[in-house]
Amino acid sequence: MFCAMAAELTAGQARRIALAAQGFLDPRPERPTMRHIQRVIDRLQVVQIDSVNVVTRSQYLPFYSRLGDYDTGLVDRARDGTGRRSREPRRLVESWAHVASLIPPETWPFLGFRMEAVAQDGWARKVEVEHPGVLDSVREVVHDHGPLTAREVDRLIEHGAIHTRDNWGWNWSLVKQCLEHLFGTGQIVSSGRNSQFERRYAVPSQVLPPEVLARAPGRPGAPDRAESAVELMRRAVRAHGIGTASDLGDYFRLRQAMARPALEELVRRGEVEPVSVRGWDRPAFLDTAARRPRAVSARALLSPFDSLIWERARTERMFGFHYRIEIYVPEPQRVFGYYVLPFLWGEDLVARVDLKADRATGRLLVRRVHLEPEAPDGTREALAAELTQLAGWLGLERVVFT
Repeated sequence: MFCAMAAELTAGQARRIALAAQGFLDPRPERPTMRHIQRVIDRLQVVQIDSVNVVTRSQYLPFYSRLGDYDTGLVDRARDGTGRRSREPRRLVESWAHVASLIPPETWPFLGFRMEAVAQDGWARKVEVEHPGVLDSVREVVHDHGPLTAREVDRLIEHGAIHTRDNWGWNWSLVKQCLEHLFGTGQIVSSGRNSQFERRYAVPSQVLPPEVLARAPGRPGAPDRAESAVELMRRAVRAHGIGTASDLGDYFRLRQAMARPALEELVRRGEVEPVSVRGWDRPAFLDTAARRPRAVSARALLSPFDSLIWERARTERMFGFHYRIEIYVPEPQRVFGYYVLPFLWGEDLVARVDLKADRATGRLLVRRVHLEPEAPDGTREALAAELTQLAGWLGLERVVFT
């Protein structure tokens, strides 16, 4: 059981703590370098991946929101290393963390419990009965020839492509399904993505450093479920600064049966303090090392998949900002637009804007703008300045309001 709450914070204090933890207190550097990329990685711990490319790939936007105009090649280098067979340790590797995400390599072993669950779900046994030898063949091809994309593996497998259809309507060959199963179990990993956003599959020894491999699932040094939960919750607390038990558990998509005992352990160790936040309807937990700024003067457009706002209940509780992504909503039923980026100004979410990068014409299309009811004077001007900077970073010549 959690001990009695010893302190009360205002909603404004909680909001500023969260913004500082997520890196919005840091000034934007004039010329961002890999050192600044690493600073964002250290703060966020998880960067969500998504294939939607309406503005740019979602993994690039959280770095832009915190650093401003930077070279996206730095993120690619952090993820891919320097060459197809480079043994240089990555700063980022891909895994199922929040969802499909980029994480520091040292976090990868702590997701072993998730890999083991995939290994035990019965899919491999079913495939072995229906298509004997295919899974082993896929594993061997990656081991002998990787890093490879699914299409490259497909061509190397003698039986050819056996196509099926999943719930989203994408055609995935049996080879692709085997690759995703092996990726989900940690038997192979992602060596990065190509220009078509396809994963390049590799064996772990081609991507992960020896000290991480030593803790891989199934090895003697692998962390157990309880140790993994404590470490993941520790990283979630640092990235949040403050949050409820459900907020913190959601960061790495931990069920409360894992998250709450881990949180109790962090409280027992003095790393986390139970607190109350005025206006919140449930207890909160504070990183005892969190910065507590008196003011935050950020200006940033946020990806719909930014870790500051991806937990929608927390976003509404923290900022009074009701936000839902409407990509999958039929157009006549959309309220704010297709790809809507919230606008953070100062310490509040003050507007939302539906954007599209029209690369063929060099224009950043602003399809809809909505100011929040309590948006302060100057919001339009601040948003216009941020849109101009965003267009420049995207290599677009002008901003066009449609």
